[in-house]
Amino acid sequence: MKSLPERIMEHAEAMPEATPICPADLLHLGKRSAVNQALSRLARSDRLMRIYQGVYMRPIPTRFGSCAPSIQESLKQLSKLWGETIVPNGGVAANWLGLTTQNPIRSVYLTSGRDRRLYFGRHPVDLRNAPRWQLAAPHTTAGVVIRALAWLGPDEIENSLDTVLPTLSKEDLEELAVARATMPNWIEEPLGTRLAHG
Repeated sequence: MKSLPERIMEHAEAMPEATPICPADLLHLGKRSAVNQALSRLARSDRLMRIYQGVYMRPIPTRFGSCAPSIQESLKQLSKLWGETIVPNGGVAANWLGLTTQNPIRSVYLTSGRDRRLYFGRHPVDLRNAPRWQLAAPHTTAGVVIRALAWLGPDEIENSLDTVLPTLSKEDLEELAVARATMPNWIEEPLGTRLAHG
């Protein structure tokens, strides 16, 4: 009969990349205490990666050795697991829109949940709780614009809007208009003026 760690690895290997593996999902294989011990052993031997307390993922084999699963896909799966919104921070958003050339040194994402530090091998990823308005329109260009404006701040708002708004689609502009009601005045007012004048 296969050992519990082997059965856990069989379960993990049958799952798509970046699937969170949690003790509660493995109770059909053994008792909670035994499952916890087996997961710890698998993490110590690098057969599983401990991403966060009680959350493991399978490393991905490559020709250069094992590596962490895709961070984007992992965060998408963790967002489902925890029932939270998780999006890139405003610095990344501003860079993506061409509003800054700065590249953030640390990987920071905004979340509707609590602050957490995740580990993808040696690569830490910080999740920081953000106000609801900064998480509006997740995974859309309009949402990227909102987070970029929040990161750039009031002094940059006029120039940033002049640069970004002409590049947006009608749908993006409509999403921004809907999200306006939740924004602070320093974004809402200049944005409203520009949207009104098309």
